[in-house]
Amino acid sequence: MNSLSGAAKTRLVVQVVGCLLILGMGRGIMKKLSSMKKPPKGAPVQEQVLRVECLTVTKEDLPVKIQGFGEVRTLNVVRLAPEVAGRVVQVHPKLEVGEIVPAGEPLFQIDDRDYKAALEEAKAQVAQFQTTVERLSKQYALDRERLKTLERNKDLAKAEYERRKELFEEDEVGTRSGVEGAEQAFNSASDLYDQLARAVELYPIQIKEAESSLKSAEARAYRAEVNLSRCSVSVPFDARVKETELEAGQYVTPGVQVMTLADDSVLEIHVPLDSADARKWLRFRAKKETEEGAWFNWLEQVDCAIRWTEDPEGHVWTGVLDRVVRFEEETRTVTVAVRIMADNALSQDVDELPLVEGLFCAVEIPGRTLPDVAELPQWAVSLESTVYLAVDGRLKTVPVTVARTEGDSAYVSSGLEEGDTVITTRLVEPLEGTLVDVSLAEGDAA
Repeated sequence: MNSLSGAAKTRLVVQVVGCLLILGMGRGIMKKLSSMKKPPKGAPVQEQVLRVECLTVTKEDLPVKIQGFGEVRTLNVVRLAPEVAGRVVQVHPKLEVGEIVPAGEPLFQIDDRDYKAALEEAKAQVAQFQTTVERLSKQYALDRERLKTLERNKDLAKAEYERRKELFEEDEVGTRSGVEGAEQAFNSASDLYDQLARAVELYPIQIKEAESSLKSAEARAYRAEVNLSRCSVSVPFDARVKETELEAGQYVTPGVQVMTLADDSVLEIHVPLDSADARKWLRFRAKKETEEGAWFNWLEQVDCAIRWTEDPEGHVWTGVLDRVVRFEEETRTVTVAVRIMADNALSQDVDELPLVEGLFCAVEIPGRTLPDVAELPQWAVSLESTVYLAVDGRLKTVPVTVARTEGDSAYVSSGLEEGDTVITTRLVEPLEGTLVDVSLAEGDAA
């Protein structure tokens, strides 16, 4: 047992020593191999360059243009109704929707026979009362002359009566019957005078009554003449028929609408504008001393460019900013009216569409001038109102103030200096101070 234990221990020692020798030899070999390996050469570190497009800042005064949209409408639209009753005996051959009836031509004719008869009757009454006034005036003049004669007869009769009475009572000359006859003659003369005097006093009243009746008759004649003229209906402008419900043979009554007409000589576009834009950019002239009222009476009338939204690159019409129509508190909008005369609504080119009612158009209204601003592409300004500059070949972020945006342009009023190089390439969160390779826009490169 003891000998076997010694042999086992000897083998164990041998094995341990052998393992240690092998490990030592492996380590020596690894060191030898490691000493033979050469380290690789290090690559040079290069800073990344960001290629960007830029433009050079130039500042100038900007005439602001306020843009709005609106539908073209005819300024004057007449809803026509007859003023007299009757049967329609004739209509204009062009009385159809879309047709244009020249100014002054009868649109339709109402049977006027009853109105002619009424006019003749009224004229006869006028003539009758004219004759009455003339007769009373002449009779008044004649009776005034006759009254002078009767007054003289009364005076003579009175003198005769007094003379006979005096002779009979004082001198006992004559008879009582003679005195009484003279008294009777005096009384008759006085009665005739009094009757005619009362009649003469009534003549002015009778003449006034006759003149009043004459005026009444003349008024009836005038009304009859007007009613007769109303049997033929026309308008003083070239009328475009928008709606009609009238046919020959139809019986019409006063006040019942039968057609709608439009006067296309003057058109308007009502353009709603944001109240903030209106406040900042609409041009108002100085108030005159004679002007009163707290409304937008001092709006400057300027020429406006009008484009059809379905053909924005086509023909451009010219209108005039006319007035402020209304202010809507709920939507905070100011609605202005742009007026277009017929000459400006028509194009000189035969192929061009005229500006007509119903077209939906974009309107450019010249506003105030924005001084000393820089124009940039709108995408060059971030949502935080910052822009990226190229300064000494590196990217720099600066805050700016955008005074106005129009289309794809943003107009910066502060934060930039003349000659600054603004990066216009769209960048997403670039590192501040990044090295940039600047490529100027074509206009700046030139």
